Amino acid sequence: MTERIMTLHPAGKQGVNIDKGKYDTVREAIEETLRAQPGTTFSELTDEVGRKIGDVFDGSVGWYVVSVKLDLEARGVLERVDGRSPQRLRLVE
Repeated sequence: MTERIMTLHPAGKQGVNIDKGKYDTVREAIEETLRAQPGTTFSELTDEVGRKIGDVFDGSVGWYVVSVKLDLEARGVLERVDGRSPQRLRLVE
């Protein structure tokens, strides 16, 4: 049986219970991307994470990016840049 993690949601909604290995893979790719490109749009982030892990990742990269991004927002690791459209993201310093 694989280890799982219950994600958090920034609006206090119900998180999702996902495989911890996949969570860690996606989290690492998100953080790497945002360190290299602060202010990345959500769409750019999803594309870049897909390029980084898509060849070896089993599952919907887009779904995992959404789930992990929301969890990282709830944990205060990343944030949305206020007043920007489209949504831009950066790591919290």
